[in-house]
Parts: sequence; C-alpha cells; structure tokens
Amino acid sequence: MAKLPKENQFLDLSDYGRPAARLIAQFFKPTFVTPIHVTILFIISGLLAIGCIFFHQYLVAAFFIILKSILDAADGELARIKNTPSYTGRYFDSVADIILNFFFLLSICIVTNGNFFFMILAFIGIQLQGTLYNYYYVILRNKFDGDTTSRVFETHAPKAMKGEKQSHVNVLFSMYSVLYKVFDVTIYQLDKKAISGNHFPKWFMTMVSTFGLGFQLLIIAIFLVLNLDYLIIPFFIINSLFILIFIAIRQILERKK
Repeated sequence: MAKLPKENQFLDLSDYGRPAARLIAQFFKPTFVTPIHVTILFIISGLLAIGCIFFHQYLVAAFFIILKSILDAADGELARIKNTPSYTGRYFDSVADIILNFFFLLSICIVTNGNFFFMILAFIGIQLQGTLYNYYYVILRNKFDGDTTSRVFETHAPKAMKGEKQSHVNVLFSMYSVLYKVFDVTIYQLDKKAISGNHFPKWFMTMVSTFGLGFQLLIIAIFLVLNLDYLIIPFFIINSLFILIFIAIRQILERKK
C-alpha cells in the first residue's frame, strides 16, 4: 500500500500481488525497462489468459490472470522506485485494464454459450464496482497527502510531467475519458457527498477493496480453476448490488461520526 501514508493504510484485498510486484520492480530497477514496458507485459499476460480461456485451459488462464494482476501493480512500483511517475503510464494502464476486462468477459461468454446482454451487464457491473473503490480510494489519498497522480475529477488532460510528451498525455487522456467517463459520472451521482466526507474507516475500505480490479481478477481465476466458468457473469451482475450497500454504509458512517 505505497499510495497512502503509513498511518492511513488499510488491508487492501485487491492488492495481494504487491509483494511480488515490488520484487519485480526491484529486479527491473537497474535495467532499461520502464513502467510502460511492464504495462505492455501485463497486456500480453492478459491476452494469453484470454487465449487459454478459448481453449478451455483454465488453470493456465488463471495463472496468466494472476500474473497480469501482479504486473499491473509492478508498473506503478517501478515508476515509484525509479522516480518516474507519469500520466502517460497512468492512463495507458487504465485503458489497457478496461479493454482487457471486456475481453475477459467476452471470452467467458463465448465458451459458456452465454447471453451477450448479460455479459454487457456484468462488464458494466465490474466497471462500476471498480470505479466506486477507486473513487473512495482517490478521495482518501488526496485527503491524506498520498499519491496524487490520480484525480477525483478527470475533466481535462493534465500537464505532462518531466520525461513525457504532452501529446501522449492528451491522446491517452482522451481514450480514458471515452472509456471511463460514464462510470465516473454514475458513481459520483450516486454518492456526491463522498468528496467532502471525512470518515473512511480502515475496515470499511477493506470491505470496498473487494471491488478492486485485483480481487475481481482473483475471483475470475478461482472460478476458472474450479470449472465454474458459467457462474462468473452472473456473479458480477449480482455482486453489483453491493455498490448501493457500500454507499449506504458510508453515508450512515458519515452521519454518525
């Protein structure tokens, strides 16, 4: 949990790959490898997982899904230890995540002869779940002077940091906006007052971290290993009900603090 001061850190159930990610980052630190290279590696890992799903090689697919999750954390770790934070990396990472999420579910839908409409519902559910977690997490990070590369409101392309091109930031931000804006706006509308909230207990953030992408991928991997592929899409549709439950809990906590 490198994105928050130590006293504000909580158990992030979606961040199980962090120890391995740090080892990978340390390995690449003295090399020419950049965070963008690591992001490309996690894209390759995700694509390999999708290919394995199509061939019903679920154990191998689960391995590449977990590897993807670890590498997803490793690119940020490498950026921190090399002191090369960038908006290019931040948006490239996010764009890759949402596209891979779509194709994970699409491949599962195809191999299980599932309903495309339900697959889209599950995809929307996964994205809204992840957005709620990121929304609360970014608010917490900004409030306690943690990592501020991510912003609560992504309304315009930020100024490029040292070592990156503004044109790259602009293009990737435009892609990010097209892919994520509807989810960001939806979650904000559901819990506008969170932005000014001051009460995000550690136990509550741990609960919401089950909406984090890492935990979502872990669930998919477990279902695949257990040959319960046909339950993945229904699970994420039903699990979306907890969005309203978590928002209600946060609002109750805020009123009672």
